[in-house]
Amino acid sequence: MKLRANDWVEVRSKEEILGTLDKNGRLDGLPFMPQMFRYCGQRFRVYKSAYKTCDTVSGDYAGRSLPDGVHLEIRCDGQAFGGCQAGCLIFWKNAWLKPVDGPVQTQNALPVGKSPLSSTCPESHCVDHGAWMAATTRESTAGETRYSCQATELLGYTTPLRWWDARQYLEAYTSGNQTLPGICRGLWYLFYYYGTLAFSDRWGRPARWLYNRYQAIVGGIPFPRLKGRIPVGQPTPRRDLGLKPGDLVRVKSYDEILTTLNTNLSNRGLSFDAELVPFCGKVFRVSACVERFIDETTGQMRRMKTPAVILEGVTCNAFYSGRRMFCPRSIHLWWREIWLERISDDASEPASRSRPVAACIAAEAVTAARASEPQTACVGGTPGLRQKITEDRVQPGLRAAKV
Repeated sequence: MKLRANDWVEVRSKEEILGTLDKNGRLDGLPFMPQMFRYCGQRFRVYKSAYKTCDTVSGDYAGRSLPDGVHLEIRCDGQAFGGCQAGCLIFWKNAWLKPVDGPVQTQNALPVGKSPLSSTCPESHCVDHGAWMAATTRESTAGETRYSCQATELLGYTTPLRWWDARQYLEAYTSGNQTLPGICRGLWYLFYYYGTLAFSDRWGRPARWLYNRYQAIVGGIPFPRLKGRIPVGQPTPRRDLGLKPGDLVRVKSYDEILTTLNTNLSNRGLSFDAELVPFCGKVFRVSACVERFIDETTGQMRRMKTPAVILEGVTCNAFYSGRRMFCPRSIHLWWREIWLERISDDASEPASRSRPVAACIAAEAVTAARASEPQTACVGGTPGLRQKITEDRVQPGLRAAKV
């Protein structure tokens, strides 16, 4: 059974699913997590084929192959994992699903990024729920709680996928994950990035300038891998807006954000990945304020020291990262509050794409003196998520801007 994006499926019964699992509750190494039982018998639209994903465990961010996998329109609510707020899309094996013609009239599929209001599965599905929940945690030799979920066990059910394997780009199209124009734009950027030496600090300036000039003319996205303005070792600024879910914000221009980053593209330990650039200058609502998350490398729970927020509908599109190009995982992107500005509902006019492009045309001409200007004093530490995190040596999620 080959499932494509937008196909309708029904999650099989608990008994059918249990029949596919080994004694560790896995199929081909993929854990069936306890909260997934609540969806048995419900119908959902396939969000994307999960034929590939990205390695967020070892830290090399390369592509990984996953046979017979899909993402539905639901995310992990974290209730079985200490309240983790990462909100990862759940992986589903085709064997756990069956094709159907469409939704049941009395049921509605959950939109991507949403979770059911209740974290307790129906009683008829929970005969061994307690044991299943217990299997999500273990104690380390130091007595610390370690969590085990699909994200932490990713290397166990996926295999390496080389970026030059052309079959993955064909699969991105045939699975319905990407349109042909989208694939062409992504591959064009990749070829331009390397073919013109745009990645080179020394030789790439003309290519980056030309890229920005062209994008300004067509109203496109500016070159997404410019350098931050603050030398490494100097403190980066912080600003707390006290944002809450539902607040309306505008993402600052790319040029403004670069003034808050060091030359490693980090603000207080949280990197500004290239995948965030397309959202600069646009208006969104705050979806969640992040306080805790599971470190996918160690399984430990980490807590935030510097505020970070998730914006509604803002996820990684994997258009600017060659080794994970077109990854369908749609990881939430995390934002420092200094990268945002609060606006009122009355001021929620559509954000123009031209603003960040125009602001970035002169980005490379800004002198190093800007980086030496007085910076806002730093308060506390700065772990974060979904981009690279350096302070606390935590690297979950999307992380580093490697191509």
